Amino acid sequence: MSAIRQATSKSLMLFSGRAHPELADEIAGHLGVTPTPTASYEFANGELFVRFEESVRGCDAFIVQSHTAPINTWLMEQLLMVDAAKRASAKRITVVAPFFPYARQDKKHRGREPISARLVADMFKTAGADRLMTVDLHTAQIQGFFDGPVDHLFALDLLVEHVKERWGDREITVVSPDSGRVRVSERWSDKLGGVPLAFIHKTRDPMKPNEVVANRVVGEVEGRVCILVDDMIDTGGTIVKAAETLFDAGAADVIVCATHGVLSGPAVDRLKNSRVSEVIVTNTLPIEPARQFDKLTVLSIAPLLARAIKEVFEDGSVTSLFGGAS
Repeated sequence: MSAIRQATSKSLMLFSGRAHPELADEIAGHLGVTPTPTASYEFANGELFVRFEESVRGCDAFIVQSHTAPINTWLMEQLLMVDAAKRASAKRITVVAPFFPYARQDKKHRGREPISARLVADMFKTAGADRLMTVDLHTAQIQGFFDGPVDHLFALDLLVEHVKERWGDREITVVSPDSGRVRVSERWSDKLGGVPLAFIHKTRDPMKPNEVVANRVVGEVEGRVCILVDDMIDTGGTIVKAAETLFDAGAADVIVCATHGVLSGPAVDRLKNSRVSEVIVTNTLPIEPARQFDKLTVLSIAPLLARAIKEVFEDGSVTSLFGGAS
């Protein structure tokens, strides 16, 4: 268990849930460790069982799980892994959830609704987690839901570097799919050297709740490559509609960038058949071969997570490592 174990008196142990073991293996490779062998399976009635195959006493445990479908299964598995590590006397437990589950349910829109993201954070704490590490939360306020340190990492630099390499010789406008994500677009603009910003203004009919009746582009997009940025792509409906609005406004090309490729239901067909030139996501969530397509580019988030884990383990500064953004 390598260089890190030899360099310090502490012991780093990495654990992987079953949702996306490839990501955990890649993180482990960057750290120079091997994921701790874990027995994990389901009983006939659907209950889960986990057991670590090695002693974890006194270790600094990092438990990695990607919360893809079936999300409730993988959430429960990670909670059980945290509980197992706590009961086996791990010294410190960090939950590594690159895509935080239930992040879109971060507030009550109407009465008699739960705040599910807060409940998930509370469950991690109750299970025994000391620290939480995640990437590009849907809203930053979720950091306050967990009673302990939260390392909120950003995939911005990774995505921007790819855009620069692939599209940097063109005239670029960064576009937010709605007014609520303009701040994210501003950070993109800064990283790309101050390129223009635009956003899609959604007009709603007050007599038709939750229904967008018209979209209008605000900003300079005609003849330009539009980088349409969001935190996730789920069913793809909103992002494809936004892309069509940009083409109607005269955009030369539309590139879609998002950290989390949820890609539920019709998303792949919608994106594949759209006029979008490239869809760029990271591997915070697994994307099996059947859901991959020619326009899709998947960038690895593993080096970012590995660097953050190393800083946490060595009691370094995650904030300074990521330029004050985390």
